[in-house]
Amino acid sequence: MFSLGSFLDVRKEDRPLLYYTYYAFLVSGMMSTVLGAILPSLSAEYGLSYSVQGSLLSFHQIGNLAAVYLAGFLPYAIGRKRSTLLGASGIILGLVFMTLYGNPLFLMLAFALTGIGRGTLSNMTNVVVGQCAGNKAGGLNLLHASYAVGAFISPLIALAAGDSWWKWPCWAISALMLLSLVLIGTSSLSSERTRRDPDCGQKSFMKDFAFWLNTLIMLFYLCAEASLTGWLVTYFKDSGMLPASLAPSVQSLMWVTILVGRLVCASLSVRMNKAVLIMILGTVMTGFFALMVLTSSPAVAMVAVLGVGLSMSGIYPTTLSTMPGKYNSSTVATGTCIAVASVGGIVMPMIIGAVAETSGLASGISLILFALVVMLALMLTKLVLTLRGRV
Repeated sequence: MFSLGSFLDVRKEDRPLLYYTYYAFLVSGMMSTVLGAILPSLSAEYGLSYSVQGSLLSFHQIGNLAAVYLAGFLPYAIGRKRSTLLGASGIILGLVFMTLYGNPLFLMLAFALTGIGRGTLSNMTNVVVGQCAGNKAGGLNLLHASYAVGAFISPLIALAAGDSWWKWPCWAISALMLLSLVLIGTSSLSSERTRRDPDCGQKSFMKDFAFWLNTLIMLFYLCAEASLTGWLVTYFKDSGMLPASLAPSVQSLMWVTILVGRLVCASLSVRMNKAVLIMILGTVMTGFFALMVLTSSPAVAMVAVLGVGLSMSGIYPTTLSTMPGKYNSSTVATGTCIAVASVGGIVMPMIIGAVAETSGLASGISLILFALVVMLALMLTKLVLTLRGRV
């Protein structure tokens, strides 16, 4: 009989924590995509412009950036469990706050709090899987597959709720996150202050070219992912390409293909050169995204969205898994990597919002193509250096 713990080479005593970790990341995925799904309804109720909407998405990423920095030292001060519970509670507070008051500054705080929760869980879950799973590539791809499951579910919940009831998904996800915090609080996640280990990648990664090459690939990838998850529903609604009632379903369909792709990548990552796999995924993603923004056919656009989801699926976790093992198990190294990569997710949604204000959302969304071309160039560099045995 198939055993997930055995497949990932996880000790029996660590398996409950691993399962709680996957559940927490699933709820984090729900929170992340529900923001994009409810953004048109939230903006209509509160009367927000494109530039403010872009700022909200960017403040979510700013919170994420702040969180991964905090996660780099808080475990040394109060322990990993307490720091996780403290940071992840931002998801609950942020989702509830945004349903209470529509002042843009208050909403920016709410979106930042959700980012803090997301960043905290991103750091903790990646570190836990990196430490517990012998099959790190499989473990990380399945971790991000659980995120994709949550990301698929929440737009459907928002679609079922409708524009008038957009607050209910926020409250439902807050309740699920509360359960996650209870599970983590009762888990074997260490409550002790983490001890600094100079041999665990605390400083050496700063001078490692391979570390920064992987981090930059993830940065430009997140330019695309953060913008797509945040703007996709609004793009299809405002362009008139799809009826407003169906636009959230596009996001869910994209995450179905992301889920399938991550499961496939979890299998392929142990059978083929990871640098080759990353290059293939990046090339296909760029091609399908270009098709999405250039076509005027709803059917072709839908196919392109599904192609983007399938191909983008394994880029982040597979790239992260190619980091040297001492960095994957280091809170500081992992936190720095995710923090720097998050800059892409901060800057791009804000730029898109500013461009959309003057030239239309279609022009703003098209800017993602520039980030993807740079990402491809970095992937090609990684592939060449890997084949030459230099990274």
